[in-house]
Amino acid sequence: MKKLIVALLLAAVPLLGLAAGGGVHLDDADIDVSDQASLQRGAKYFVNYCLSCHSAKFQRYNRMAKDLGLTEDEVKENLMFTTDKIGDTMNIAMSEANAEAWFGTAPPDLSLIARARGVDYIYTYLRGFYVDPARPFGVNNVVFKDVGMPHVMWELQGMQKAVFHEVDGQQVVEKLVPVEGAAGKGKLSPEEFDGAMRDLTAFLSYVAEPIQLERKRIGVWVLLFIGIFFVLAYLLKKEYWKDIH
Repeated sequence: MKKLIVALLLAAVPLLGLAAGGGVHLDDADIDVSDQASLQRGAKYFVNYCLSCHSAKFQRYNRMAKDLGLTEDEVKENLMFTTDKIGDTMNIAMSEANAEAWFGTAPPDLSLIARARGVDYIYTYLRGFYVDPARPFGVNNVVFKDVGMPHVMWELQGMQKAVFHEVDGQQVVEKLVPVEGAAGKGKLSPEEFDGAMRDLTAFLSYVAEPIQLERKRIGVWVLLFIGIFFVLAYLLKKEYWKDIH
């Protein structure tokens, strides 16, 4: 029993490291990848605002159509701007050489970004741009210091400015507030923009693991099987050792 407890504690050490890392507050994304309407809206935002620079090269349009409850014709008409073949992956036309010349580095593929960073990180990042004249594109980000990406959704959100406070001699972002005037007002209200970014985050989570709902469904049955097997194995062990104990 003591060895089992020690093994469980050792297994939990990496999780404790993850929980303690980063030091930046992340907002709860609260996504639902089973909500097809949310995923459809997220796909719309992705192809309109992200796909010009960021690919999702592990995701095929026809697979997306099936999983999101869309017909192939609907995908072709509304979500395909860089290719004419429904079986193609979500690639971009911009070459890496041009991307490096324009942005300093090639924008990363976003196929697995939700698994690499987590949905809370993505949700906070998308809503965390603020004005910073020192940066090449005039913006910075609360979770990605000195970000090299422009705020492509500023028309939806409006521009924000950071309110800083000092922690251990360093300036830390306390909160973000809209800038004064028309520039601080986006086409969407703050609540609508948060909902839109939640939809986009849900779509990126789906892209990172399209089979996650099936995995979780199967996982429940696997755990039930293990539970039943444990009971039977324990009773068998008791039967084998009853004369010794």
